[in-house]
Amino acid sequence: MSSKIVPVIMAGGKGTRLWPLSRASAPKQFLEFLGETTLFQRTLARVSDTSRYEPAVVITNSDFRFLVAEQARTAGVSLASILLEPVARNTAPALAAAATVVLRKYGEEALMQVLASDHEIDADSTYFGCIDKAAVAARAGRLVTFGITPNEPATGYGYIEIGEDLGNGANAVHRFVEKPDRERAVEMLSAGGYLWNSGMFMLPVGLFLRELQQYAPEVLAAAQEAVDKAQHDLDFERLDETAFTRAPDISIDYAIFEKTPIAAVVPSPISWSDLGSWDSVWKIGQRDEAGNVADGSTTVLDTRNSLIISRDIHVAVQGLDDIAVVASEDAVYVGRLEDSQNVGKLVKQLASLPKTQKLTETHPTAYRPWGGYTSVLNGERFQVKRLFVTPGKRLSLQKHHHRSEHWIVVRGTAEVTIGDKTIALRENESVYIPQGELHRLANPGKILLELIEVQTGSYLGEDDIIRIEDEFGRG
Repeated sequence: MSSKIVPVIMAGGKGTRLWPLSRASAPKQFLEFLGETTLFQRTLARVSDTSRYEPAVVITNSDFRFLVAEQARTAGVSLASILLEPVARNTAPALAAAATVVLRKYGEEALMQVLASDHEIDADSTYFGCIDKAAVAARAGRLVTFGITPNEPATGYGYIEIGEDLGNGANAVHRFVEKPDRERAVEMLSAGGYLWNSGMFMLPVGLFLRELQQYAPEVLAAAQEAVDKAQHDLDFERLDETAFTRAPDISIDYAIFEKTPIAAVVPSPISWSDLGSWDSVWKIGQRDEAGNVADGSTTVLDTRNSLIISRDIHVAVQGLDDIAVVASEDAVYVGRLEDSQNVGKLVKQLASLPKTQKLTETHPTAYRPWGGYTSVLNGERFQVKRLFVTPGKRLSLQKHHHRSEHWIVVRGTAEVTIGDKTIALRENESVYIPQGELHRLANPGKILLELIEVQTGSYLGEDDIIRIEDEFGRG
């Protein structure tokens, strides 16, 4: 048994509440917000102290597996396991599967700290003090959640009403309260004794699994079978789809915490946000003297208390107050900050129309296990992309039936295979790949390789790829 805590990071969400930067294929945990690291990487950093933590277990889905692996590698963090959910089944089945893995590796006395990958937290001494209190309460036989000390009558979070003091920095949970309207939220803050439900937990693995067996046996049975029949795939463990699909779609709150008599909460007066809206991004940002948070290519004049972000085009805002202006490479959102929690309604409308559906699903920048690409320009029978290849990585050996490609190196050194020949290309050099020709691109250097790719042909879809060899196991 390890005396250290085993972090379990949930990284499978496909939220679009921070549209247009976040999309179904590029959720917020893997994007950089107001900084040079992603929320997922900052979560990894909070559990990187090897004197306190074992390597983390990450739960995600197949679409994000290479993002998880690459961002962990870039952050210099080793992972114990990457579990791939074959279908979305909420938090209870995911945590049941993770707990089964942790039990078999560390024993039933191990402590499992559950973290979301998309929260922004100031990991100061107060935060780690709360972690220590939760560990003490968990080792004393409690399933522990973290309750954030509220600083406003927020309506976007569930609440926890605290019960008796357990004498170790934790309180019993009296009850959970669903997300309230503003009037009810004001009442609870005035009354005191209520905390925001953070969705973070500290769980003794053996005890947690026994509570699952009592209150959610169908969840536990499906998760354990999915782990038993999991398939090893490179650095990933693919949970068995048939077994995992049988698990009820239910959250850990509903499955266990609202039923068990041993739930406890650690009041946590920490700086925390689930970054569920552009308003919350503005609140954590570095504001200027007028209360504005600006990031990227922006100019702001006579504007107050606003959020302005641009990832591509230059955005100039003048004479406005309390607004959010967020520009990605292919879409711009403008709205009042106070209404930004309702972006989901706008996204649903966009998704319902064929001409705008793609804007909610795919991002102009797509990440692959070897690096990725950004769509620059699309036209009839041609498109232009920026390719970036991580040092030491290479694309599959492949061919295309319907297009030719021109590659121009703008940074780094490329190793290009065309047919039975391999050549080296340096900056400002180019090559032509004819339609139907076998080819491969690799980065043999130590810096990021960047190219401009011009595709021409009758069909330019991503599915026009015939992979002959692929070290990442893709068909």
